[in-house]
Amino acid sequence: MTSMPPSERLGAHLKQAEQALSATKAAVLRPAGVTVAQYSALLHLSGKPGISAAALARLCGVTPPTMTTVLKNLQDRGLIARTPHEWHKNVLETRLTDEGRAVLADADARAVRVERALAAEFTDDEREALAGLLARCVGVLEEQRPR
Repeated sequence: MTSMPPSERLGAHLKQAEQALSATKAAVLRPAGVTVAQYSALLHLSGKPGISAAALARLCGVTPPTMTTVLKNLQDRGLIARTPHEWHKNVLETRLTDEGRAVLADADARAVRVERALAAEFTDDEREALAGLLARCVGVLEEQRPR
């Protein structure tokens, strides 16, 4: 027997919620022709054009090799353009193409419906409390991570 029953492990509840969100977003994004990772990359690129692949990987919560694959697939589809940085020729700047902006608009409308449905399950006070509680979770987990 373990010293803590699974039902009392908050990490299991957090993981279950994250998996449900990810699976739902994957399903609603499929008709837009993008994966959750691709959508996340397009979304962040829309707000930070020219961002490096490494920085984009951090924002999207994936490894740099995974982001390399995501960007290659987006570039092959003509959704992004990658050009050498003006001063740092070894750094590729990544920007959305017109087609990328169109795909993002479709995908974002789909993802926002999920986010709004989730938010509608809570009152304003509950949403604020939940966001605060989750931020506390992140804080304690980051403190516990070995460096």
